[in-house]
Amino acid sequence: MRAEIIAVGSELLLGQIMNTNAKFISSRLAEIGVDVHYQTVVGDNSNRLEDVIDIAAKRADVLIFTGGLGPTKDDMTKETIAKHVGCALVSDDEALRYIQSYFERVGRTMTDNNKKQALVLEGATVLANRKGMAPGMAVEKEGIHYILLPGPPHEMEPMFADEAIPYLLGLTGKHEVITSRVLKFYGIGEAELEDRIQAILEKQTNPTVAPLASPDAVTLRLTAKAQTADEALAWIEPVEEEIRSIVGDYIYGIDDDTLSSKVAELLGRNGWTLAAAESLTAGLFMAELAGEPGISASLEGGVVVYNNDVKTEQLGIDAALLAEYGVVSAQCAAALAVNVKRKFGADIGVGLTGAAGPDPHDGKPSGTVWIGIASVDAEPETYKLVLSSSRNANRLRAARFALYYLIKHLRKKEGQN
Repeated sequence: MRAEIIAVGSELLLGQIMNTNAKFISSRLAEIGVDVHYQTVVGDNSNRLEDVIDIAAKRADVLIFTGGLGPTKDDMTKETIAKHVGCALVSDDEALRYIQSYFERVGRTMTDNNKKQALVLEGATVLANRKGMAPGMAVEKEGIHYILLPGPPHEMEPMFADEAIPYLLGLTGKHEVITSRVLKFYGIGEAELEDRIQAILEKQTNPTVAPLASPDAVTLRLTAKAQTADEALAWIEPVEEEIRSIVGDYIYGIDDDTLSSKVAELLGRNGWTLAAAESLTAGLFMAELAGEPGISASLEGGVVVYNNDVKTEQLGIDAALLAEYGVVSAQCAAALAVNVKRKFGADIGVGLTGAAGPDPHDGKPSGTVWIGIASVDAEPETYKLVLSSSRNANRLRAARFALYYLIKHLRKKEGQN
C-alpha cells in the first residue's frame, strides 16, 4: 500500500508554521508497513487542490489530507474532495451534537458557519475528534482511499493514532497490535549511539529500532508488531536490555519522560529538596524544573549570581577562591552548589557557571561550562562542558546538561540509601 500526504494550508507555504503533521503521519505509517513516496503541500485554493488530487490519485492508494476542515470560507478541503469523488456532503448528527454542546458549555453563541464542521462525505467512515470539533472521515472511490484529518496537531495526532490507523489496518487485512517504547538519551550524539549499537541495527526485524536526533538529545524508538500488547512488549524487552547493556549510562528516561520530569520524579519519590545558584544560565535551570507539576514540594529556592560581588555577598563565596581559580572553574561551580544548598537548607545544591559566548570570559573560551552538584554528607561533584553553539543555545544546553547530571547523581544517591 502506498500513501501520499497532502497538507492543505497557505500558512504552510508562507513559512508561518512547520508541517509537523507530515512527520508524525509518515513515522506512524512506517510502523504498519505503509510506504509514503510523496508529501505535498498546497495552499487554500480549490483549483490547485484539485490538481494535486488528480496527480496523487495516479501514484498512491491512500491519500491523507490534513487541514481545511474548519468553519471559515478558506476551509475547503472536504468540499473539493466531495466534488472530486462525486458524493454529497451530509451533516453528521453526532458531530453536530458535540459542537452544540461545546458552545453551550462555554456559554458562547454558535454561529451558522460552525455547523459546517459537522459536514462529512456521504457514506464515509467518520473519524471521531475528541480534541476539537471537526470530525475526520475516510471514504473509498474507485480503489483510492481518501482520509481527511484536521490540521491542528493536538487534534490530528490522536485522531490518526486512534481512528485512522485501525482503519488502515483493516484495509491491509492486518490486525496486529503495534507497540513502541522510546528510549531517551543525553550526553551522546546520534552518530556515536548508532555506531555503538550497529550490530543491533543490522539484525533488527521485529522489533525495529529507529534512531532519531533532536537538536539537544537522541532517542531510539523500539517498535514491535504482535497479536497482543503484552506479546509486543515481550519482543521489545530483550532488545531494550541489550541496548541498555551497551549504552545504558546515557539513558535518562523512556516514552514521555523529559529531563525535568525525571528530576522531579526522583526528588519527589525520595522527599529530597533542591536549590540552585545560576550564573551563565540566569534562571534557565530552575525554569525548566518549574514547569513540572508538584515540583513546588521539592524546590526550596535559587539565586542568579552573575556578578562576582553578588556571588560573595549573597552566597558567601570566598573572594580568594574566585581570585585564585576564576569564576569559570570547577572550584567556583562546587562552591556555588555547596553554598546555595546551605543557604536554602536544601538536600541538594546545583551550581552553574561558565562562558556562554560569543566572547571568552574570565580567560576561558566561549562555551566553557562548569556544573557543580552537592549533597548532604558527600563531596561535591563537578562536570565540565565544552559547547560550541550560539550564546543562548549554550545557556540552554548547560541547563539541560545540569538536569542530566543531576539525574545520574540522584539515581546514585537513591541506590546508596
